Order: sequence, then structure tokens, then C-alpha cells
Amino acid sequence: MELTTTFSETRDLSVGRVALVPTMGFFHEGHLSLMRLVRDRCDTLIVSNFVNPTQFDRENDLEEYPRDLDRDRAMAVEVDVDIFFEPELGEVYPEGASTIVDVPGVSHWMEGRHRPGHFAGVATVVAKLFAGIQPDDAVFGRKDAQQLAVIEAMVRDLRFPVEIVAAPLVRESDGLALSSRNVHLSPADRESSLAISRGLFQAAEQIDAGEVRGERLEATVARSSRRLTTEYVTLASLETMVPIATLDQPAVLAVAAQVGSVRLIDNIVVDFEGGRPVPDRGLILDEPSRLGTLP
Repeated sequence: MELTTTFSETRDLSVGRVALVPTMGFFHEGHLSLMRLVRDRCDTLIVSNFVNPTQFDRENDLEEYPRDLDRDRAMAVEVDVDIFFEPELGEVYPEGASTIVDVPGVSHWMEGRHRPGHFAGVATVVAKLFAGIQPDDAVFGRKDAQQLAVIEAMVRDLRFPVEIVAAPLVRESDGLALSSRNVHLSPADRESSLAISRGLFQAAEQIDAGEVRGERLEATVARSSRRLTTEYVTLASLETMVPIATLDQPAVLAVAAQVGSVRLIDNIVVDFEGGRPVPDRGLILDEPSRLGTLP
């Protein structure tokens, strides 16, 4: 595995079909699943590891974001990553940089309302990665369904020659959606957080049974998470992220909640097969992940 720090060096080492997995590091099985998803479809697999400051709306969140570069490198080797891109801040944001990529509409709801400027930071850094690395494919997880929709809209609008590959959400064996931030959960908060996925799974069962009313599905998730500080529970169009009242198109049932000091997001994506809604509960690990907890 080659370690690079500049866009030009990364491009020079790339050959054939290039796939990019953009990350902010502190890997877990969810990250590895993204890498494995495109390993066999590309000649050069690039993983970027950059904690992007412009997408954090709270300074302490940026400071506390978990980091372990040596651990990340070792896990990338497991998946046979070809290039591990570790840019310095100045490589991504050169002195005097002022360009911002904003994707209105799809970024307005849910996370956009509760984290002002977040998606502009995401779109800007991803646009820089696409321009600097020039991948053929880029992989994003359904765990951040609204982020995925923002990136797809940006690629369409700006005509980036990149194919976006969507990967399933990955869950712990008890249902908790994998997130690097989970390491900050205390044991008690870790147990409380299961109310989020429990509510989503109950809503998925309702969908399987024929429920299509958004208010009923949202109420099920909200009721399960009632002891948490819930920011939103929303059924929205999977493409536009606009809230919808009836499950009559591909959609996402999304939730954000504060659990102790940790803000968690989770969702159930609803696809349609043969005209019927089919909830995607994600991939559930057979054993606990390697995330663990921070001391």
C-alpha cells in the first residue's frame, strides 16, 4: 500500500479504473465494507483519510473526533487498498481558498436544518477530492443517506464523470448503526442508544405489514426514542430529501438524537420492488465490531 499526501502524487500512482472511498478515519467494519464493495471492480483502490474541518458545526466536535492513523492504515492493508491518501490541511484548503460548493434543496431538510453549513462543507471537500484524484467510482454509505443524496445531486449538476456507488448501512450485532462516534458512548448511553434502531426496526415491520402513512411510521420511531433527546424523525423522499406524508416512492425514514454527549443518526432506507416498499435494515454483524471504546 502506497502512502500519499498530495493530489498530484496520488494521481501519478493511479492506473486503470480508479475507485475512491472518502473517509474521516477511525475505521470500523462499515468503512471496510465500502472498500470491499469496489475492490474487485477497480484497478486502483484509493482511500482518503481527512478529518474535514468545514463540515463540523461545533468546534469541540471537531476536536473530539476520534483519530488513530496507524490503526486505520493497518485496517486498510487488510482490504488490499492500493493508495492511502493522507493530505495535510493546506493540500485540501490552500491559503486563501474561498470557493464553497453548496447544494440547495436536497440539503435543506433534516441534517441541513440542525447543522447549518454542514453539507456545504461535505460537498466542498468531496468536490475537491473528485477534482484532485479524478476517480471513476466513489463509494458512500447509506448510513448517511442525506449526504449520499447531496453528493449524487452535486455530481449530476456539476457533471463530474464519477459513478456514485451506494453501500448498505452496517450495524453492530445488537442493531446499533456503526459510527466512529460510538466510541464516546458510556456503557449506559450505549444501552440507551439501542432505542433508535429498535424503533426503526419496528417501523420496518410496519412497512412489511403494509403501513404507508408517514405519521404512523415517524410516531413509532419517536415513541421508541422518547427517553432520548430526539432532534427529528422524518420520512423523506430518497432522491430529494423532502418530507413526504405517504410511502409511495423510494424513501428514507431518518432519525437524529442526542445520547449523552454523542449525537447519533440512523435510518431505514425503503426501496421499491414490484411496486411494493421494501425496507433495508442494513447489514448486521454476527459479532461485536472492533470499534470498542476510548479510554
